[in-house]
Amino acid sequence: MIIRVLACAETELSEAVAYYNEQCPGLGFKFAAETKAALARIMDFPDAWPKFSGRSRRCLLDRFPYGVLYHKSPDEILVVAVMHLSRAPKRWADRLRETFGKKSARHPRRPD
Repeated sequence: MIIRVLACAETELSEAVAYYNEQCPGLGFKFAAETKAALARIMDFPDAWPKFSGRSRRCLLDRFPYGVLYHKSPDEILVVAVMHLSRAPKRWADRLRETFGKKSARHPRRPD
């Protein structure tokens, strides 16, 4: 199995690395290493994280308020976003809809 990263997710990662490096030199590189570790966990255990939508899952980073949003198929893992957790989930649902079609973008309901 391979990991493929959408260009928009690569951009999000690069922007987050730059932001954290501006805040504290070297912190962005720690963020990048944390993201790389999350990708390794996803490769090892692709079904370990809860579903974010109909066919996509989200793996949370340990030290940063980010998650890796991905879709698993038999041949690959497609990283759709490196998402900041305080952003509205609709933004990611829209990206899933654009990438996979209407049914993939349903965001799960929160229990009342």
